[in-house]
Amino acid sequence: MITAGGSLRHIHRFPPRSAMCLLAMVLFSMRPSPLAMALDSSLELFPVRPFNFDISFNQRTFAPRARVIAAQAGITALRYGLLEVRTVYQFYSQHTKTFTTDQHSLYVNPRWNNFIDILDFPKDKPIHRLIRHVLFGPLEDRAVPYVGALLGGTLPGRGEFAPGYLYGGQIGVRFPVARGFSVDMGLQYSRFEIDFQSRSNLAEQWLFTIGVRF
Repeated sequence: MITAGGSLRHIHRFPPRSAMCLLAMVLFSMRPSPLAMALDSSLELFPVRPFNFDISFNQRTFAPRARVIAAQAGITALRYGLLEVRTVYQFYSQHTKTFTTDQHSLYVNPRWNNFIDILDFPKDKPIHRLIRHVLFGPLEDRAVPYVGALLGGTLPGRGEFAPGYLYGGQIGVRFPVARGFSVDMGLQYSRFEIDFQSRSNLAEQWLFTIGVRF
């Protein structure tokens, strides 16, 4: 910069070296967040405990409007840190004197495991530790809470022989019992197209699932 007297005055655009060193020490001392650690993980194909079998107790608004039990099976195709992607097949069947209904659903189920660990603050009493203690008690260090999404299709759907779409979400927890075995419980909500008694409609469904992974 040129002053009125014609002399040059240098302006420091960068902090001195000591300040830069201090900033670097602070950054390197910070603990990475769970999400950052997840993004720094490697991709696993068919990881430990890839298979799951569940029984679901569901309440739906159409086809028919009733509380019934359904079965589902799935496989975890890949895992990337705290993220995993499952493919799930679900079979629903109800036979009565007045009607018979069978439904097949196939959907992709991406999950974010240990999602509450992102609440790793404040330093002295992290929020996620408090939540774990209240929800899981003595099993707080073994529980794996998760949130997930559902996206796929159903048959019958828009017609008796035509598929329909399915989407929804879920929340649940998994308890590893041994290296190759764990118990999984979850609550999920979905909306899907289904044809019932020659009538196609959009149904809503709540499911409570409990099952095993191995």
